[in-house]
Amino acid sequence: MANFALTLVHGKGWDDSLGIREQQEWKAHAAFMDDLVADGFILLGGPVGDGQQTLHVVEARDENEVRRRLAEDPWAGARLLEVGSIRPWALWLDFRKDAPSS
Repeated sequence: MANFALTLVHGKGWDDSLGIREQQEWKAHAAFMDDLVADGFILLGGPVGDGQQTLHVVEARDENEVRRRLAEDPWAGARLLEVGSIRPWALWLDFRKDAPSS
């Protein structure tokens, strides 16, 4: 398994007049993201800066798995969020006990 720095950005379906928890399908999106955390796919993450994008550390076999998993998000289908970038990340410093060292 590899680690990736993933950014998600607002898509064409995002309503700038609404807050994040007021967007359509918020509850379904939040449940989906919670499931990704519970599965160990998302290690940590959340909105950064002004909230126009989110940054997540994810663990996956490859970039294709990252894209496949995110395509299942209700917000992907509604075009509220889109993948901004997926970059491999060598986590040399990691608080997890069982984390592999590079």
